[in-house]
Formats: sequence, structure tokens, C-alpha cells
Amino acid sequence: MLVSMTGFGRAATICNNSVFEIEIKSINSRYLDILIKVPQSVSNKEYELREIIKSKFNRGKLSLIVTKKNGNGSNEISGFDSNKLKNYLLLIKEIKRQVKLKEKIKLEHILANKDIFSSSVEDLPEEEFEKLKVAIVKASDDLIKMKKKEGIELEKDLIQRLKNIENKVQKIESIISVSINDHFENYKLKVIQLLNQKSAELYDDRLKFELALLAEKSDISEECVRLKSHLKFFLEAMKKESEPGRKLNFLCQEMNREANTISAKSLSLEITHKTIEIKEEIERIREQIQNVE
Repeated sequence: MLVSMTGFGRAATICNNSVFEIEIKSINSRYLDILIKVPQSVSNKEYELREIIKSKFNRGKLSLIVTKKNGNGSNEISGFDSNKLKNYLLLIKEIKRQVKLKEKIKLEHILANKDIFSSSVEDLPEEEFEKLKVAIVKASDDLIKMKKKEGIELEKDLIQRLKNIENKVQKIESIISVSINDHFENYKLKVIQLLNQKSAELYDDRLKFELALLAEKSDISEECVRLKSHLKFFLEAMKKESEPGRKLNFLCQEMNREANTISAKSLSLEITHKTIEIKEEIERIREQIQNVE
């Protein structure tokens, strides 16, 4: 079963008379990449929160955002040290005087110094933190549910594209021998025209030899068999593999390789057009599986 790497989960809980809102988002990534943003009262628990996420997900770029709202509905705000603020302003003024700057002191100049903000916010009690962890697990499960739903839709799309490729391969197989014979007849006609004769019977043995060489060089039956085999393995991986993303990407590369060989060896313009359509489908599949976990 396919699972998408994109999704969104949400939950909320009340801890220590404050409301904690949890949002967790996921987008595609080759590896597991976790970004955590939490209130200051929970910042010392970031490692534990990271371990919860790692236990739930294997791949994807995930962001966990926890917002704390106090009883009055406002977000958690740190205080600031007024003495540090005064000293910092004096320092800026002195620097301006020394280098003879006339620029006014702006709010962003003050906010750039994080040392002026106090860390008086108390850590969340352990029993309240346990409630928060439960809510984070709930938000993670909500995200997983969404990822599975999107995975079902991805699977439907990929199965249809695999069928399209299989139909095109079958069409190619049905015209292989016809394309070789047509090309040989054109070749034979050119010989007659060049020799200015009504027939090429005098060179029949040589022409048969050329036909054998032509058939051998342009034989694409093995490539068609391998391509159909890759389609079969691709379908099996989607159904049975727990984390099929990397394997599916490898199979896409192999399918594209066989399609390129068929195109290079083919003598038929129709077969060339079919391989172009096959490669277009493979490229769409490749784009889709970038989002598969």
C-alpha cells in the first residue's frame, strides 16, 4: 500500500490552564527531516518530541508547531530585562557617536538582540507535558490518516499509467515483424532502382543475408519482455513493499532505459512514436513517486 509524504495533522489540549494547539505538516524529502517550533515552556523537551516524530515517520520533511494560548486567548510572551534594554540602547548610541552615524534607532535593531529578553517562563510540569505528548501523537495519527488517503489516490493513478504503458508495449510487439519486413522491402526496392533492373533475383542470397542481419539488429523483443517484467515488479512493489519509494524510483530508471533501447533499435516510425508516449508516462510516474514514502 502506498503512503504519500504530504499531509497535515492537527490536535489541541489543555495543559496548566493554557491551551496548546499542535500542527504537524509533511512534504516530500529523500530523508527524514524534522523541524520543531515550541513555546519556551516546552523548549527543554524538544528531544522527546523529536523522538515521538521519529517513531511515527520514516521519510519526509516534517514541521511540528506547538502554540500556547493563555487563559485570555493570547500567545505565550516572554518578558524582557529593562536594565539590559537600557544598557543596549546606550551601547547603540555610543556606537553611532563613534562612527558618526545619523541613522535613527529602529525597533528591529532592538529586537535583533535576544539577550534583552528574560527567560522567566516556567517549564511545563511533567504531568502536563504528558498530556501534550498525547495530543502530539493524536496530531501525528491525523497526519498519517491523511497521508494514507492521498496514497490511495496516488496508487490509482499509477496503476492506470502502468496499464497505458503495457498496452503500448503490446502494440509495439504486434508490429515488430511487420516493420522489419516493410523496411526490407523498401531496401530491396532501392537495390532494384540502383541496379536499374526489373528484379533483384540475382542477388537473392545476399538480400536474404541482409534481411537476417536487419532482423537481428532491430530485434526489440527482449527489451519488450524486460519492460513488461519491470511493470509487473512495479505493481508488486506498490502492493507489498512497506516503503516502496526508492524501489519504485529504481524501476522507473530501468523502464526508461528499455524504452530508450527500443527507440534506438526500431526501424518503424510508429514504434518510435509509441516509445515516446511510453517515456512520457514513465516521466509522469517518476514525478508521482517522488511523493511516495
